[in-house]
Amino acid sequence: MEALANQFDLKIVEEEKQDEKEEDGTPGSDTPKTDASEKDSVLKDAPVGSVNNIKDLYLGPEDSQGRAQWVDKYPDDVEEAAETEETAKYAFIARKKKCFSGRKKFDIHSIIVNSPAVKKVLEKVFEKYPGVTCTLDRLIFWSPFKPFVHRWAEFKLAMETEKDENTKTHLQLLHKLLQEELKDIIKAREDYIVNGVTTFDHLWAIFQPKCIVYSRTGGLPNCQGFCTGEYGEDRCGKYFQLTLEPIGWNGTSFNRGCEFTNIYEFQGTRPIKDLSACPLHLHPEKEQIRVKLVKRGKKYEQFAGYHYKAYEGIGLSWNAEGTQIPVTVTGRIIIDTESFNRNNPTKSERYNYDLHPADFKTTEIQGMDFKKMVTFIQNDYAVEGATPKIALTSDGHLICKSTVPGYSLKLKKWMLFFVDFIKDIEWSENAFNTLVLPDDTKDLLMSFVESQVENKDTFDDVIQGKGKGIIMLLSGPPGVGKTLTAESVAESMRIPLYMMSAGDLGNRPNEVEHALQNILEMVAKWNAVLLLDECDVFLEARTASDLERNKLVSIFLRTLEYYEGILFLTTNRVTNMDAAFQSRIHISIEYPNLTADSRRQIWDNFLKNSKQKSEVSEEDLDYLARIELNGRQIKNVLKTSFLLSMRKKTPLKREFIEIVLAIEGRRPGA
Repeated sequence: MEALANQFDLKIVEEEKQDEKEEDGTPGSDTPKTDASEKDSVLKDAPVGSVNNIKDLYLGPEDSQGRAQWVDKYPDDVEEAAETEETAKYAFIARKKKCFSGRKKFDIHSIIVNSPAVKKVLEKVFEKYPGVTCTLDRLIFWSPFKPFVHRWAEFKLAMETEKDENTKTHLQLLHKLLQEELKDIIKAREDYIVNGVTTFDHLWAIFQPKCIVYSRTGGLPNCQGFCTGEYGEDRCGKYFQLTLEPIGWNGTSFNRGCEFTNIYEFQGTRPIKDLSACPLHLHPEKEQIRVKLVKRGKKYEQFAGYHYKAYEGIGLSWNAEGTQIPVTVTGRIIIDTESFNRNNPTKSERYNYDLHPADFKTTEIQGMDFKKMVTFIQNDYAVEGATPKIALTSDGHLICKSTVPGYSLKLKKWMLFFVDFIKDIEWSENAFNTLVLPDDTKDLLMSFVESQVENKDTFDDVIQGKGKGIIMLLSGPPGVGKTLTAESVAESMRIPLYMMSAGDLGNRPNEVEHALQNILEMVAKWNAVLLLDECDVFLEARTASDLERNKLVSIFLRTLEYYEGILFLTTNRVTNMDAAFQSRIHISIEYPNLTADSRRQIWDNFLKNSKQKSEVSEEDLDYLARIELNGRQIKNVLKTSFLLSMRKKTPLKREFIEIVLAIEGRRPGA
């Protein structure tokens, strides 16, 4: 078989050599030429893929519809290649095309740089310029030669300071070639910068890669690194799209992100500072902006990892279509990028993992490769609450993101929170002390909670991870302090309180299980107190007639078995509790109806904690304590009374409280 294949090879090679000689006009040898029929016969008998040669096919002419077929006939109109060993000896090759503007005969289409000396100089000129690699054997620059427009000053300086005469001559030659081609755009760019304006068509000229871009997000100032810019068009019209790189925390380390912003077409010139995004160095207030954003960037850096904070301002949420919408947020929030990304994979922020050692002050990472640098940064921020060994530079702080992902405990939503509106929590120092409960009960509660927070990993079930949590049941009539107990414990421990009701979990068993697992996982990570208010639907004993509710109870029981945190259950009736729950509750506290002394203390606590002036006397408190109200009702009466006193522009007096009580039909002994 091998001999047969070689025979085919020899015959085919001889035929093709003969064909090449005839095509070149060279007379054939004396060897008789094998005719076409004999050649076809040879190929016909050859096995598939056995001929050791290359068959050339050529793309034929296009028809009226732009279609073409592959043919084996050598084209008659092919010109010899323009680039040869001879042209490669020139320092530069300028490839030109016809100019139809009427101003000149030709435009430069592209320039090929062959000079090794010039390549070395350009390597410094275009250092860190995206898309330009001057070490390539075939270095090509394409019209409109954006790199040279952006780095024209650096290129001229390199040419003027070059000491090697031969290299300088080459650089001068390239400068002359480019100056003729770029003089208009370079002059226009300089003119724009001097006058602080630009045109839409020349936006690309003022945005130099790696410059800092100033814009506004949600009305707040923002700076990001500029990467590239491209023109495009959508239903709103033509635009210049900027690809920007902010520094952000991705849940495990700081990275360069990827965001886009558009500048839509405008007519004539426009002030650069009034653009929706502009180079920071061209903004007249660049120094003030820099100081403000570096300060905010330092604050952003402190929010790496998990943090429990207060918030008051606008946050960003998403509607049903996935579009960001502004939402007013007040209250406590959890900053947690890692959990946000896990629970919102489609909304998680994009990062290109282009870590820049220059963004960090720490000299230890300057010489690290990419993988080592990522690992070092991840390990450095792995310990919650620890002071990181590394820190961003002021330039890194400048381009930090303006928002952090997190969770609003009040709205029960994952959102983006503006760093400017985040503040420390003002803790209520006397929250637990003002709780109207017997002292021994309060001591027992705090000992349970403190031990669980500090030592939750010291006790385990026979099955690993099972039975690590603490479950407390608070039962009694409405308004006696059940919910307030959980709130006071969390406030005293300075840990988050997650409040939920049966309605937050859904109605169907699969919904309940999924929602409950997500909530328990988050709460355990945040070391928070979980309060399930009015949980009667889960506690009630299972029956043979209601299978759907039985599923809910079973799911709730099974899920709680592996919960590792602190759970408060509150209910108004505990008479028909499922036996399985009774064995899982560590402590059960029953709240009786309020006594006169308890009511007096509640009146007094609310008045003392109010920021408004009050002229309610001790005798007034004795009188009010005799009125049978629960704690929630007392709070509502006082709130309404304070509103009445503000309307009258006087301190709160007993008479205002009596007016509200009279409207509600309340009186001592009623």
